[in-house]
Amino acid sequence: MNLSELVEPAVALARSAGDAILEVYATDFDVQAKDDDSPLTQADMASHRVIDAGLRDLTPKIPIISEESGLAPYEVRSKWPMYWLIDPLDGTKEFVNRNGEFTVNIALIDGNRPVLGVVHVPVSGRTYTGCDGVGAAVREGDGGSRSIGVASTSASPLRVVGSRSHRGASLDAYLKQLGDVEMLPMGSSLKFCVVAEGAADIYPRLGPTSEWDTAAAQAVVEQAGGAVLELDGQPLAYNAKEDILNPHFLVRGPDDRDWLGILAAG
Repeated sequence: MNLSELVEPAVALARSAGDAILEVYATDFDVQAKDDDSPLTQADMASHRVIDAGLRDLTPKIPIISEESGLAPYEVRSKWPMYWLIDPLDGTKEFVNRNGEFTVNIALIDGNRPVLGVVHVPVSGRTYTGCDGVGAAVREGDGGSRSIGVASTSASPLRVVGSRSHRGASLDAYLKQLGDVEMLPMGSSLKFCVVAEGAADIYPRLGPTSEWDTAAAQAVVEQAGGAVLELDGQPLAYNAKEDILNPHFLVRGPDDRDWLGILAAG
């Protein structure tokens, strides 16, 4: 399979899904929790339906895992050589708070790693892509794509991107170890993307995430020259265990510091 031929169809699906989300987002909703009939749930499902149907037409033999469709037993999915992993709407609190920082995530997993990823930001119209053999790029709306890459050296102060909605004592301790930092709060998988395009140096995630939250953006970061590392130094892996909860990890752009060593020292 030529992965490069899947990039444009995946981008088109992500954009169509984003349009479906925006139809709900434009309504006068008031919701603080996801329930069976909330606008958030309606947006999730509208996006899911667009992507699921599109991928089944595009690659009928490749299985799909979506946050909105449940999870196949591990004894089944562990035998899949390749599968699509999607999060139809990443950034629940960002959607509810109307700050625009939510995304549509589509990833193709080969073995235990994401080899293609599309991260679309419906409100801004910006789309990030990462694909083996192609590299990482960003495009604004219907404009052409431009290549992106991580920063070659860390800034001073260090630019640390972190969750707008989830922050804990572990992150605060790490920030102290890093020294002089500029904190860039952000929601959803956008945190990966700002590292990928060189606008931030590191994103430490020392709290819970699931595999569909990270896969697409990990492909973007890796193709941009960065890395997404578990705390033992190995790349964040997929479909390697029964549950799909990720361990803690770091997303790094420039490789000019011992990011994991600094964390361990704290």
